[in-house]
Amino acid sequence: MSGSRPGRQLLRQEVVDGIKRYILENKLRPGDPLPTEPALCEALGASRSSVREAVKILNALDIVEVRHGHGTYVGRLSLSALVESLTFRGLLSPDDDFQVLSDLVDLRELFECGMAESIVGSLTAEQLDGLDAAVRRMGEIGAGDGKGFVESDRAFHALLVAPLGNALIGQLSVAFWDVYTIVAPHLDGFTHADEAATVEAHRRIAEAARAGDTAAFTAALREHYAPVRRRLTEARSRPA
Repeated sequence: MSGSRPGRQLLRQEVVDGIKRYILENKLRPGDPLPTEPALCEALGASRSSVREAVKILNALDIVEVRHGHGTYVGRLSLSALVESLTFRGLLSPDDDFQVLSDLVDLRELFECGMAESIVGSLTAEQLDGLDAAVRRMGEIGAGDGKGFVESDRAFHALLVAPLGNALIGQLSVAFWDVYTIVAPHLDGFTHADEAATVEAHRRIAEAARAGDTAAFTAALREHYAPVRRRLTEARSRPA
């Protein structure tokens, strides 16, 4: 399959950079409208086809959002492209998959433990009640219902980092779960004891948060990640 001509690729990238520069120079925010296609062509000195190609690229990256029949707007600037890349990488190779998940476990533990004091100090009474409710659901569902158990765990951690008001951390937390849903079928050895330990670790996290005990909160977080780390280690050590 023949690739695009280098000159065409360069021009397309120049238009992509030009649109990004326009957003920055005009201090546009997510949801703000971009100029019409003809106006962009004039502002960037580019052809309509080049602008359309650039917009497609930026739309895939969530930098712009195309609303058909309405126009083009500044996108949410989320990590959706990163999540797609991580999950696709995992599909290509189980070994890569395990490494991606292992790296995300490290990141999540770094965020949650490193920000423990801020999290504990910022959780509202309503959020604390939400954590307790998520723990109850996990105990009722059990790991036998893999999807339901994972969704409850996911909701728990999303609520846990919500008080930080950090969209990047929230999106990376979601990325962990998106990758985990791909990796999970390849991970064996999640026992009833692991299930009980996971639920208990979440309960301790919630209790420590309610008590304002940062040290206990951090210790419970580390206990929570131990079974996942063990399963990843065992999966990576199995013969191909």
